[in-house]
Amino acid sequence: MDYISLDSYPHYTECEKIVSELGFHLVELKISPQHGVTQILATITGKDATENIGVNDCSRVHKVLLPALEEMLGTDNTYMELTSPGMERNIKNAAEFPLFVGREIRVFDKTVTDWVGGFLRAADNTSLTLEETKEDGSVEQKTISFENIAKAKFIHL
Repeated sequence: MDYISLDSYPHYTECEKIVSELGFHLVELKISPQHGVTQILATITGKDATENIGVNDCSRVHKVLLPALEEMLGTDNTYMELTSPGMERNIKNAAEFPLFVGREIRVFDKTVTDWVGGFLRAADNTSLTLEETKEDGSVEQKTISFENIAKAKFIHL
């Protein structure tokens, strides 16, 4: 899985600052012109990744973020969709992992050719650490390099 710094996306840094002031983190920001309209897709999560994001949270951020983005882009001909990560999010970029520390996730580890799951305890720009409670009650931590991850997603039961 590739690690692409979130700050490398256009306008991410400015938008993350706005979203952070409202008590959330910006997970994803895509801005694309389509047929004369600028389409904006944004995803937010809470500062505590284990808390769920509701419609009211998305609405609150949308009301502040959209006018700011329109000013940054110099247009008001925009359409913006702002969402939560969802219950079964597919993690697309390894740079998202630090935003979800505390969540239960699973990754497809290419070294064992199988899914490995657990609570995400740490992540940096090269690897993540999962914590799994075994059937006997023991706790095991496993660090997995991003280069060995084919896919990753939230675990939702």
